[in-house]
Amino acid sequence: MKKLLSTALLSRGAKPLLFIACLLPLAWLVYAAATNQLGANPAEALIRRLGDWTLRGLWLTLAITPLRELTGLAALARFRRMLGVFTFSYASLHLLAYGWLDQGLDVAVIAADIAKRPFILMGFTAWALMLPLFATSFNKAIKTLGAKRWQTLHKAIYAISVIALLHFIWMRAGKHNFAEPAVYGVILAALLGWRLFKRLAPKKARLG
Repeated sequence: MKKLLSTALLSRGAKPLLFIACLLPLAWLVYAAATNQLGANPAEALIRRLGDWTLRGLWLTLAITPLRELTGLAALARFRRMLGVFTFSYASLHLLAYGWLDQGLDVAVIAADIAKRPFILMGFTAWALMLPLFATSFNKAIKTLGAKRWQTLHKAIYAISVIALLHFIWMRAGKHNFAEPAVYGVILAALLGWRLFKRLAPKKARLG
């Protein structure tokens, strides 16, 4: 079974399939917006759902390493970059939808909204930290920076994930709705906790 899965993951069609899968949420949102299926406040619904898919993309990207090591499917690593690029794309669309559809690209209005709702600044901070990761997500950047510095830079995904989760929790706090943020929080705690365990566990325990 493992060999079959590994062969499938290494096949030529695996990346195109992932590419299509990553586009499906956006395609659905475009369709839903065009057919008035986003509810009474379509702009807010679009902003929220793009944010949801940003979080899911971050979590999926973080899940690659644990899944690869736990299953022994090394081929999973080849999908991490694409997931990261799509995550940044959804984050950028989330930011654009907020600035354009909700605030009319009015800088003064956006500044006033940030002062009123600081969680927006937190979300922008997460996006800004993702920008250098996106800019260095290509092979040439790895050669330019060197593998060690590149890896150090891309560890920022841990901080980004925490900031993004705090942004989500703070946003939901206004409506006292913490159920969904709690689910995301538990998953993130598991993903980061696994890494911490691997880092702190004695070498023998990790090998055994």
